[in-house]
Amino acid sequence: MTMLRIRSRDGLERVSVDGPHITVSQLKTLIQDQLQIPIHNQTLSTNRNLLLAKTPADFLGFTDMADPNLRISSLNLAHGSMLYLAYEGERTIRGGPAVTPAGSFGRKMTVEDLIARQMRVGRQEKSHCDSVSFDRDCANAFQHYVNESLAFAVKRGGFMYGNVSEEGQVEVNFIYEPPQQGMEDNLILMRDTEEEKRVDAIALGLGMRKVGFIFNQTVTQDKKEYTLSNVEVLLAAQLHAESELKEWVTVVVKLEINEDGAADVHFEAFQMSDMCVRLFKEGWFETEIGSEDDPKLSKLKKEVVVGVKDVKEVDNDFFLVLVKILDHQGSLACTFPIENRSIQTTMRALKTHMERARSLPFVKRISDFHLLLFVAQFLDVSSDVPALAECVRLQSHVPEGYELLIDSMANTS
Repeated sequence: MTMLRIRSRDGLERVSVDGPHITVSQLKTLIQDQLQIPIHNQTLSTNRNLLLAKTPADFLGFTDMADPNLRISSLNLAHGSMLYLAYEGERTIRGGPAVTPAGSFGRKMTVEDLIARQMRVGRQEKSHCDSVSFDRDCANAFQHYVNESLAFAVKRGGFMYGNVSEEGQVEVNFIYEPPQQGMEDNLILMRDTEEEKRVDAIALGLGMRKVGFIFNQTVTQDKKEYTLSNVEVLLAAQLHAESELKEWVTVVVKLEINEDGAADVHFEAFQMSDMCVRLFKEGWFETEIGSEDDPKLSKLKKEVVVGVKDVKEVDNDFFLVLVKILDHQGSLACTFPIENRSIQTTMRALKTHMERARSLPFVKRISDFHLLLFVAQFLDVSSDVPALAECVRLQSHVPEGYELLIDSMANTS
């Protein structure tokens, strides 16, 4: 006699079968007889994600056992093998009380409890992103500001824009720094919707897209034993989830003391694991973090499985997948004052920039993302901004109207 383990929303049960060579149809008959679930209500699968399906329509996506004539031996099922069962309606378990669908059945086992037991957090070995390559000028402009101007005393962040190759290689060509408030151990982004529309319009014309987020840790964090804090994991997971880009990259800039006692600036790149992003999207993370909480642990609202333990606190490193860092020299300059920093950009800055590059062709003079963003305030975001950015991408002639407008702005200071 062969025993199969059947896990459903009601927990783990067992079904006795005559042997591994019976068909799916025969197995369903035995389940009906032994577990009191009608055949027409049953959906079977070897995929445990079946238990996460929320509606009967979702059950249709699990087809590995849909053929009634399929022999279960062809699925490598043997004595003690686990199968997953979803069903509609209610049932009575072995003379016990009626069990009804999600949200209304007994206290001993709920769907939430069952799903929690399916949430296994482990290290993700491979990232979706093969590598991330930084334009040297934009990377240097960011690290120079947090090093020289902020002295790594407060946090600073920016959205990275560039391209993703078919092989999963991310190329970063400019960094947009949104309005923000940086503190010693936290970073609050004060997103400007209109400004971000202009950024995205520029990226569209340049043939680029948002590919990740970069931020620095502060010097006080270097003394703490974590790669990312729980606060940083929350922000990184939120932005990764918002992006809907599987190759999305999170980059950390930090100051470290080397063997000679000197300070070195280091870049580290990660992807948040698929499980981390999923847990964030489904609202598993505790978002209220107290001063007494251990920063190297992320708190969850419900238990997950780590190794063989059910826990509500997970070491942040389980959520990080390391990404290789490269560099390149892109086509955009990074000499125009950068937005939303301590000194506000003025028309005089535009005049100085244009005069300094007077000997270059006009398209070269404006081939700087931060200049384009400043000028974009005075252009139509849906047509003019991407059109001007496309001239930069192609290094083509800039229409006279745009040239006159930019020169006029520069000369008003």
